Amino acid sequence: TMPKEPAVLRQNILDTTAAILACGIDPKKCFLFRQSLVPEHAELAWILGCLTNVPRLLRLPQWKMKHASQNSEGTVGLLTYPVLQAADILLYKSTRVPVGEDQVLHLELAQDIAQHFNKKYGEFFPVPKAILSE
Repeated sequence: TMPKEPAVLRQNILDTTAAILACGIDPKKCFLFRQSLVPEHAELAWILGCLTNVPRLLRLPQWKMKHASQNSEGTVGLLTYPVLQAADILLYKSTRVPVGEDQVLHLELAQDIAQHFNKKYGEFFPVPKAILSE
């Protein structure tokens, strides 16, 4: 959610890819892709953002902490990041999501968004459950 120099961003993508491969992820057994190249992530985030109220996002602790650390000048990207996370989960109709304790509230938001969408438009998204990790 913070602006990065293009060269730094490109290097971060390469470094992250190298770290994923170094951890033993086998690209022959899974799909590796750059999320930013999949327009459906942003498109679904927009749709879900239209179903999410701002007061709910303002109550999230991550927003409060980062907003305070940015001298009360948090960006729209920072505020709506949890909706993008929900889109990342729901786009693939995920049923289980590994999360740390610090992300439980974001997953609960994704669950609420899925339920709200399903109630309004019919059963479409599974409601994802957390797999808590340390």
